[in-house]
Amino acid sequence: MFYLYKLRTAVVFVVLMLLASGCLKDSCDVRIPSTIFTPVYLTLDELRSSVKSEAPKNIEETGKIYLYGKYIFLNEPGKGIHVIDNNNPSSPKKIAFVNIPGNVDMAVKGNIMYADSYLDLVALDITDPYHVKEVSRVKSAYPGLIYAYGYSTDTARLGVIVDYIRKDTVLTQVCNNPGWNGEYYYDAVSNVAIFSNTSKSSVPSVGKAGSTARFGLLNNYLYTVNNYSITSFNIDQLTQPVKKNTVMVPATVETIFPYKEYLFLGTTTGMFIYNVVTPETPAQKGIYSHIRSCDPVVVENDRAYVTVRGGTACNAGAVNQLTVLDVRNPAQPEPLRSYDMKSPYGLGVINGYVFVGEGDNGLRFVDARNPVAAKTLQVFSDVKAYDVIPESDKLLLVTAKDGLYQYDITDMESPKRLSKISITVKQ
Repeated sequence: MFYLYKLRTAVVFVVLMLLASGCLKDSCDVRIPSTIFTPVYLTLDELRSSVKSEAPKNIEETGKIYLYGKYIFLNEPGKGIHVIDNNNPSSPKKIAFVNIPGNVDMAVKGNIMYADSYLDLVALDITDPYHVKEVSRVKSAYPGLIYAYGYSTDTARLGVIVDYIRKDTVLTQVCNNPGWNGEYYYDAVSNVAIFSNTSKSSVPSVGKAGSTARFGLLNNYLYTVNNYSITSFNIDQLTQPVKKNTVMVPATVETIFPYKEYLFLGTTTGMFIYNVVTPETPAQKGIYSHIRSCDPVVVENDRAYVTVRGGTACNAGAVNQLTVLDVRNPAQPEPLRSYDMKSPYGLGVINGYVFVGEGDNGLRFVDARNPVAAKTLQVFSDVKAYDVIPESDKLLLVTAKDGLYQYDITDMESPKRLSKISITVKQ
């Protein structure tokens, strides 16, 4: 119900077409077919009173996935979390939707779910999955929100941006203006950015997350990663998380995977390993570097599995591959062998078998029990897979472009699809 929120005067301009006319020799004026996006704001009071459990609804987009006992929690980016009863993987049932504006990540321990809501961390009681309730909140746990196109705002005064109103127009820009570089123009006075279309931007105690998770639980701490940092929260009292410290990381952090007493971070420049000898202040232990690319990581039996992917948002020239590393000595992770992939996103591992979501290139099953002689067993090219969770050596959960899939992987060489919850495309 975005129409209820007040519109502000700030605008972001994004160019959707090629320049309509070239630069004139003298004036160098450019007419640019553009689209104006006017931000729609939700005040902090409105944001903090919005979390509630609702009836199940259609899934319009799949985000992060989390498995806790016989329940699947599937994030719908920016909107909230679908609660799915998975007692029968052949017939999963959506039973509720938890409205959490700005939600992207989650983690669960002892019937308490931790979820982000724009700048806040919210603790939710999921004892009754049909009626999830907020029990506490760490306000402004993640200050300094940056939105699409690098846009920022005065959150305390205006609130958070929850949507944009679109309007097509034509703008005139002077090429020799010092703010214009041929791809975009930025006016610091009006806080307006103009982008040409040549620029590029795209019930155990603890549950189990996918490889693209930014939340990780280790002992009595929740660790969250955001851009260049790790933030620690003490959860000795599960319902009352306490923010402790934020530690800077010398790279853009994308994912986190807790293993033993370490945090394995997937970053755009490599796999970083942090110890938690001092739990509230993780410290760097080791690093495996690679060229700039997207990089999730999972670990099993002292072997780390890292995928790197080139592409628009990562590095168009980067290789696409899976690397297996020996991490028995976290201070010096040793690469064992790399294998060519097509477009790896998320991955999972169980008993040496690796599952790789390759987006438009499908879902790949790899036998990596011998890390220096891994082989592909299957590729399901009809599944545009992004992330996976092997629940056990019998069940695999897969988030894909068109829905949530589950597979019986009892026979790794002949997996069988059990079910699919489809996405409802928004008209």
